Amino acid sequence: MTEAYIYDAIRTPRGKGRKDGALHEVTSLRLSSQTLNALKDRNNLSGHAVEDVIWGNVTQVMEQGGCLARSAVLASDLDERIPGLAINRFCASGMEAVNLAANQVKGGAGMAYIAGGVEMMGRVAMGSDGAAIAVDPSIAMEQYFVPQGISADIIATEYGFSRDDADQLAVASQQRAEKAWKEGRFKNSVITITDQNGLTILDHDEYMRPQTDMQSLGSLSPAFQAMGEVMPGFDKVAMLKYPHLEKINHIHHAGNSSGIVDGAAAVLIGNKEFGEKYGLKPRARIRANAKIGTDPTIMLTGPVPVTEKILAENGMTINDIDLFEVNEAFAAVVMRFMQAFDVDHDKVNVNGGSIAMGHPLGATGAMIIGTLLDELERADKEVGLATLCIASGMGAATIIERV
Repeated sequence: MTEAYIYDAIRTPRGKGRKDGALHEVTSLRLSSQTLNALKDRNNLSGHAVEDVIWGNVTQVMEQGGCLARSAVLASDLDERIPGLAINRFCASGMEAVNLAANQVKGGAGMAYIAGGVEMMGRVAMGSDGAAIAVDPSIAMEQYFVPQGISADIIATEYGFSRDDADQLAVASQQRAEKAWKEGRFKNSVITITDQNGLTILDHDEYMRPQTDMQSLGSLSPAFQAMGEVMPGFDKVAMLKYPHLEKINHIHHAGNSSGIVDGAAAVLIGNKEFGEKYGLKPRARIRANAKIGTDPTIMLTGPVPVTEKILAENGMTINDIDLFEVNEAFAAVVMRFMQAFDVDHDKVNVNGGSIAMGHPLGATGAMIIGTLLDELERADKEVGLATLCIASGMGAATIIERV
């Protein structure tokens, strides 16, 4: 089978996902097309250089609807003969775009692809597209549906994580992200977003709060306690599924959960012949990828079984992985991953994560693959694994290896 290589990976800065965020006036289309143009220009792509653009975005309504991928191609400087495919695997959409592209290359369906995603959470509100599992009682009741925040608190309760545990991880994420920015660890991957006159709109991750400490986090109220204990009483729903739990310990809040932000990311994936044609040197090969379905109520445990699956399918053990990117959707997700595999935090999210920098849903999966590649190069490591939990109970993972 043909090898699939990563030739480049870029991302935008993450802007606060609200009306006073720096990217708020930038549409999903414009942010996507600027990202595609940056990747094209950095790699001197011309003509029908790639087979397709596979673009993840979760809330596919309004400006993010109607196959945004194709619209982004047409709004960019890419050749109009390049089509576009919009996909949605919730929080793993950007990663799934990369994995689909890699598998297409490996299977011989074209020499190269651009894959990634976008989410303008300040412009197109999360959940505004509806979801059958949340609003249709014929499935919601049968599957014991609860919101993700309740699921995160179930994980904390089930696996024994305290509020202090979660807050300590959140503080570490902020400190690591600040250090990474100060040391220029993202400088080769983060592009500058400009207005129509070429003036800078945003060139850094805007959401970060490096002053965060245990005391400031301690003042925050649990974000999901009311919906769990009062109305509509999701804790009771959860305990119907998990009757061994006497109560749900609500430990998550805005400071130890992922931030709502705007952002986009793109990865250039191709075979050996593509690199030779355009004079590009591969940075890594996509060694493997995997996805899995999990319990839809606790929902966010997917990184554990999908990592077990991808390692087993490729004859590897957890000790074969040098670095990990585990999306910080909620603190308990990362803590459960480290607990399950006895992995030291020194190997996980070493430059911070979504708690500090934010989680632009459709883009994050591609972002963390790029972050992982940058850190493998900076630290002179060889093999890395990126993974995300996914709404409705799924997990996705990608293993990359430097070349």
